[in-house]
Amino acid sequence: MTEPADGDAPAGLPTREAIVAFINSAPGKVAKRDIVRAFGISGDQRIWLKRLLKELEEDGLINRRHGALHDAAGLPPVVLADITGRDDDGELIARPAEWNSDDEPPQIIINLPRRPAKGHQPTPGVGDRALLRVSRLPEPDGGPAYTGRPIKIIGRANPQTLGVFRALPEGGGWIEPVDKKSLGREPLEIRPGDAGEAKDGDLVSVSVSKIGRFARPHARVRERLGSLSSEKAVSLLAIYAHGIPHVFSAAALAEAEAARPLGMSGREDWRELPLITIDPADAKDHDDAVHAAVDEDPNNPGGFVLSVAIADVAAYVRPGGELDRTARERGNSVYFPDRVVPMLPERISNDLCSLRPHEDRPSLAMRIVIDAHGRKLRHSVHRVMMRSAAKLAYQQAQAAIDGLPDDITGPLLEPVLKPLWAAYAALAEARDKRSPLALDLPERKLLLDADGMLDRVIIPPRLDAHRLIEEFMILANVCAAETLERAGSPLLYRIHDEPSLEKMRGLGEVMASIGIKLPKTGNVRPELFNRILAQVEGTRHKTFINEVVLRSQAQAEYSADNCGHFGLNLRRYAHFTSPIRRYADLIVHRALITVGKLGHDGLPAATTRSQLNEIAAQISVAERRAMAAERETIDRLIAHHLADAIGATFQGQISGVTRAGLFVRLADTGADGFVPAATIGDEFYRHDESLHALVGSRTGDTLRLGDQVEVRLAEAAPIAGALRFELMGRAGGGRSRLAGRKIGAKKDGRGKSGGKAPKGLKGRLAEQKKAKQARLDCSLPERSR
Repeated sequence: MTEPADGDAPAGLPTREAIVAFINSAPGKVAKRDIVRAFGISGDQRIWLKRLLKELEEDGLINRRHGALHDAAGLPPVVLADITGRDDDGELIARPAEWNSDDEPPQIIINLPRRPAKGHQPTPGVGDRALLRVSRLPEPDGGPAYTGRPIKIIGRANPQTLGVFRALPEGGGWIEPVDKKSLGREPLEIRPGDAGEAKDGDLVSVSVSKIGRFARPHARVRERLGSLSSEKAVSLLAIYAHGIPHVFSAAALAEAEAARPLGMSGREDWRELPLITIDPADAKDHDDAVHAAVDEDPNNPGGFVLSVAIADVAAYVRPGGELDRTARERGNSVYFPDRVVPMLPERISNDLCSLRPHEDRPSLAMRIVIDAHGRKLRHSVHRVMMRSAAKLAYQQAQAAIDGLPDDITGPLLEPVLKPLWAAYAALAEARDKRSPLALDLPERKLLLDADGMLDRVIIPPRLDAHRLIEEFMILANVCAAETLERAGSPLLYRIHDEPSLEKMRGLGEVMASIGIKLPKTGNVRPELFNRILAQVEGTRHKTFINEVVLRSQAQAEYSADNCGHFGLNLRRYAHFTSPIRRYADLIVHRALITVGKLGHDGLPAATTRSQLNEIAAQISVAERRAMAAERETIDRLIAHHLADAIGATFQGQISGVTRAGLFVRLADTGADGFVPAATIGDEFYRHDESLHALVGSRTGDTLRLGDQVEVRLAEAAPIAGALRFELMGRAGGGRSRLAGRKIGAKKDGRGKSGGKAPKGLKGRLAEQKKAKQARLDCSLPERSR
């Protein structure tokens, strides 16, 4: 939640900050009388309080629906939402445009300001898509759970339904949905003549219609989006489903092609400094280079001088240009296993701004002096021309340090690599004293075959080379934030708020269930979580608790208002080191250029904090959009990989628990699938939210987040990226009473039946599938067998 600006309060009365802090720290809803009692407000002071609360509400910092006050929780602070209609009172109602849960997306009631905002922000209406700053309602009473204050209207909502067209011999066909929540629902029928130019296997956008109250819905193809026969078809699904801009305009491409290499004018010459890049082996855009040397100052024994050079994207992407507009709209590059959707055209990202070895490149650099224990003593910002001495992969640099240098790293070992590792040891000491959040959740990497399909899943080792670059970049980001703060410049912070009280209560209940108690008082700090993680290290609860701690955290986002970075345990932090792939970094570069008087291509003088907050909201939403698209693409690749393994059994772990059932993550591939509660055992399982568990109504049998289980793959839908499992029993325990029921079987009168195809269509679908002998074929290239 955004903190209020500093404001004066009458003598003896609490400040705006104190009022908001009190509301944030309360475990439940807060009434005005609670504030009066807490701060000893009396008499005419209550009039002042009433006026202050109204101002806070109009600023979007609190909400007072039903006479209560509360801060935002649950949904992210800023949401991209579609305004879908009005309630019985005529209030506008919206739903999140991105929603990745199997539960129904929550409703948001639009809170329109009582006075017009500066700049004449238009009033949103039904059908609009808008950025909303949301707050949770304390007593939804079955209605909307959130209220949202419009930040910016993005445009009209896109109500399209996406799917893959499946043609039938006699004309028309049906639509295979791309949304995993549609698994098991009846397919949409395409009547003869309604398919347009779509061919079998094409990704299409359709409009859904229903004639008559009891008629089944059918669809008409609105637009043919592309064939799914290409190697990059899987990511194409996510790109269209999430509306990710992936085609550069002619104007943006022309602006990029017109750009020319820059000269030395206005720059320091750092070309003799042996900076190097260390990146993944398959990286094409290299936007950061590093160097370290022993500090020769006798007043800093054992200290180091660090140099971090970052591609000078601001020199090519000017405010107000077509490239700038495109980069802001995209927000960030999106990385799929089979392609990258870049924020900037390749002429900029992979050529002029990529710090390629032995080529002159303009850069914005930080020179940082640290002592022997990794504490920063001072830093300075420079606009330079550099020349990378080498392009190294993480594994290559690590191998050289471990005694296996090659032809490239051999000559660099003594003069470049060993000083870098010595400086990293000092930074690691400072990091350990700072004690940032230390979650241990290994990241899986998907390796694709020649057809663009999943070959295998690996867990790459976490190397000191990775940690070295991470620590150098974190330090440079801190220096950027400190420089701009000191100069009084507006900037985009990267903020990560501390966990809410609601989430801390939930974490405490889970920890109590395994015999670990959380302290009930004191500030919440990362060290608290690190102590918890240390307690479960080496136990069967390790992965489970790491997952629960991760879920207790707030989402990181961008903001012009600072609340610090909880996870890194830093008071101020800004993204500076990746301007090729993140728009936030480009804004920070421009601000540094302005305050350092390093050129005329910095942040425009008229830029306000309000404008930066609007940009922050847009790019925070774009970041979450990218994460969802990347995750769905991985799900589709793995579902296609497992489509031939129907009936096979796997070891897994319960990764999520909802009222509807369990999510299980497979141990070997990391694939997530769903076990409907209706298929578990021979009793009714109720959802215990506090325990993150399903509990048997008769036996008390408990299936909890983190439990090791054995599952059988019952269904795979590659297009939707969905897997359905049947629970066979506890891991290593063989079959049990948990297994045996099919989906749709009755259970205590609460069973559900599977969806049916439209009348007359079901038989034709069965015949077509039998003829093709390709269950759940998604028209993607076949995997190598």
